Amino acid sequence: MSKFALLDCNNFYVSCERLFNPYLNNKPVVVLSNNDGCIVSRSNEAKKLGIPMGAPYHHYRKIIEKNNVTVFSSNYQFYGDMSQRVMDSLNMIIPNIEIYSIDEAFIRLDNFNSNHLTAIAKHIRSKIFMWTGIPTSIGIAPTKTLSKIANRIAKKQTSNGIFEIYDSYITDKIISNIPVEDIWGISYRWGKKLRALGISSALELKNTDTKFIRNNFSIILERIIYELRGLSCIDLNLTSNKKSIRSSKSFGKLITKIEEIEEAISNYTATACKKLRTQKSKTRGIYVFLKTNPFKQNEPQYQKSATLRFDLPTSDTGLIIRSAKNLIKRIYDNRYRYHKCGIMLFDLVPEKEIQSHLFIKYDEYKKDNLMKVLDNINKSMGPKTIFHASEGIKHEWATRKNKISQHYTTKWKDIPKIY
Repeated sequence: MSKFALLDCNNFYVSCERLFNPYLNNKPVVVLSNNDGCIVSRSNEAKKLGIPMGAPYHHYRKIIEKNNVTVFSSNYQFYGDMSQRVMDSLNMIIPNIEIYSIDEAFIRLDNFNSNHLTAIAKHIRSKIFMWTGIPTSIGIAPTKTLSKIANRIAKKQTSNGIFEIYDSYITDKIISNIPVEDIWGISYRWGKKLRALGISSALELKNTDTKFIRNNFSIILERIIYELRGLSCIDLNLTSNKKSIRSSKSFGKLITKIEEIEEAISNYTATACKKLRTQKSKTRGIYVFLKTNPFKQNEPQYQKSATLRFDLPTSDTGLIIRSAKNLIKRIYDNRYRYHKCGIMLFDLVPEKEIQSHLFIKYDEYKKDNLMKVLDNINKSMGPKTIFHASEGIKHEWATRKNKISQHYTTKWKDIPKIY
C-alpha cells in the first residue's frame, strides 16, 4: 500500500509575522491581500472571533478594532523566503517531496515501516520548527487525496498536529461529513453538477460507479474516486517547472499616465523573468493585458491584451521588458483610468533544449551570462540591488501596503538587531 503525507504550515503568513514578533503569540492576527483588500490569513484567535477567510477587510474593521486584532499587509517577499527555508529543511530530512504551494508539500513514505509513520511525522515537525520556527501539521494516508483530508483533521482536531487515515471504517466515517466541493481537485462547477445527480458528500462520490463518472465527467474525477477508495492514482509531481509564468498586480490607485503603466509592466516582467531563469527555462512568447476596474461601474470600462512571439526563446529581461512596453503602447488608450496590468510568459522550454535559428544571429550566450551576474548579485546583496532603469524608483502606482512588516530575512536594513 502506498504511503503519502501532506505537510502544511499552520496559518503560514501569520506564523511568519509571529516569528520575529513573539508578542503576537496567542493573540488575534490577520494578514491582508494586495491593496489591503481581503483577509488571506488568520490566527486561530482571529478565527474564533468569527472573521472568515477571504472577507473584505472593511467589512470586519469594527470587529478587528474592537478586539485589538493586529493587522498586516502581505509581505510576499518575506513569506516566499520563509517558504523556501521550510522546503529546504524538509528536503534535508526526507527525499521524495513535491512542493505543492507556498505552504504545502506532499511526501512519499513508501520506504518506511507503517508502524513508524507517526514517529517520522513527529520528527519532521520538530526539526522544521527547530530550524525555521514555523509550526506545521501532517496528514498521512494511502493517497494524496486522503492525505489532504487527514491534514485538515490534524490541523483542527489533534493536539500533536498529526493524523493518519488507513482504517476503511474510520475513513468512511470521516468522508461522510465532507461536502463534495471540499474534496481536493473538485471545482465548484463539478460540485454543482454532482449535487444535481444526488452526490453531495465525499462518501457518496467514493461509492459512485466509476464508468458513469468517466462518461459524464472525466478520467480526472474517476481517479479521485479511486483515491478516496485508498488506491493511489496521483503520484508525486517531481518536475515543478511551470508551463507558463504570470506576474500582475492591481495598482494602488487608478492611473492614466502611460509612463506609470510602463514602469509597472517593467517591474512585473522583471519578476516573471527571474522566475523563468530560476526554473532554467526560456519563453517563446509573451502576453500582456491592461484593464480598468470592473467594480467601478460609474467609470467607462476598457480591457485589452496583446501577444508577441519571439524568433528565438529567451530569458533576457531587457529584451522582454522592451517587447512588453511596445505591446502596452499598442493597447493603451488615454481616455481611461487603469486598475491593473500584467504579463504572462508562455510556451516555455528548457534552456538546454534551444535550437539555433537559421537566419537570425543573436548572441544569447552573452545575454545569459549577463542575467546570471544580475541574479547572483541580487541573490547575495538583496532583491533589486541591480535592476533595469525602466522599472523606476518611486513606484507611485504600487500596491497599497499600509501595514507591512519588515523584510526580516530579505533586506539588510531589516535584519533584526540584538543589543
